[in-house]
Amino acid sequence: MCCDDKESDGCLDYMVRTVLITGGAGFIGSHLSESLFDLGYKVRVIDNLSAQVHGTDANLPGYLRRKVDFIHGDILNKGSLREAAHGVDAVIHLAAETGVGQSMYQIGRYVDTNLRGSAVLLESLIKNRKKIGKIVIASSRAVYGEGKYLCRNCGVTYPTQRSEVELAKERWQMYCPKCGLSIEPVPTDEEAVLSATSIYAITKQSQEQIFSVVSRAYGIPTVILRYFNVYGPRQSLGNPYTGILSNFSSRMLNGKPALIYEDGLESRDFVHVDDAVKATILALEKDEANNEVFNVGSGVRVTVSEIANLLVRKLGGSLEPLLVNKYRVGDIRHCFADIGKIKSRLGYEPSISIEEGISNFARWVKRQKKVLDLSDEASGELSRRKLLRQI
Repeated sequence: MCCDDKESDGCLDYMVRTVLITGGAGFIGSHLSESLFDLGYKVRVIDNLSAQVHGTDANLPGYLRRKVDFIHGDILNKGSLREAAHGVDAVIHLAAETGVGQSMYQIGRYVDTNLRGSAVLLESLIKNRKKIGKIVIASSRAVYGEGKYLCRNCGVTYPTQRSEVELAKERWQMYCPKCGLSIEPVPTDEEAVLSATSIYAITKQSQEQIFSVVSRAYGIPTVILRYFNVYGPRQSLGNPYTGILSNFSSRMLNGKPALIYEDGLESRDFVHVDDAVKATILALEKDEANNEVFNVGSGVRVTVSEIANLLVRKLGGSLEPLLVNKYRVGDIRHCFADIGKIKSRLGYEPSISIEEGISNFARWVKRQKKVLDLSDEASGELSRRKLLRQI
């Protein structure tokens, strides 16, 4: 917390830390903003309220209005960022274009926002570097590509992206690049080989490198958080590129089955937004986090079919998930987190099981009055560009 004096009526002014959150009105950002406010921080948010995420004519959500100092601006705008960065003690950089599929054809947009936006932010912070106590940046499990595997002959291995020949033959599983045997996924730790397989992943890996170089040069402690598949209330159900669970939910609410690519046995690590926020605050507050990289996940491997069926059950739907005999270019087969480092260094413990988390998410989804489902349009766009292929 920003104030350790338990007997005081409140934090003294000089002890209160002001935190800037870029993208602070979004999914993770809004939860984080509220949590930091509750802990006594002064929270400033800069967010462009992107129509893809927030809908057209969006305003700052009501639950944030009395809790944050809000600047409606874009991280590509130097003037807006100078205003946002003035007088802050720490920065949590969440603002980004997200989504693997869309990044493969809106290349300029993703590179511009994720990389040039980071550059503009850093230039603004460098001018105020003596006051900046820490930068926390949101990276992604996407930087790992296929992640870490174990071969019974060769030991630990990091396979490359599956070839088009293999995918066309429905050879979904991974094979050892050395001996050709089938290999099993194991938890991916922070020392794993990075192997980005999409434009989005490349921008996040490059972003990590940019922040690391600048933080060392200017002596600003920086923490890199590699979020795995974060889900929970406030996830944009109208954005078909924001995540598996929101995509499935928007379809179900519109009377359509969840569409599953490959054979449904591809697996991910789903972490509830409350646990992701907990990890982010630990990274902000603990000196042990400085200049380190941490996975933020649940440490539990769940297949896409399992998560889809669980969501159907929690939403009370009657439509079973549908295998569509397609695959997306750039998709990975398996990746789930080794969270040993963040547990031992920062004391992080995920507290929300997948069963509890999906129940929580489903209750929120049911309360949404109207959800625009754009998943078919998104799939059509990928198909036209031959990024979604029929088997």
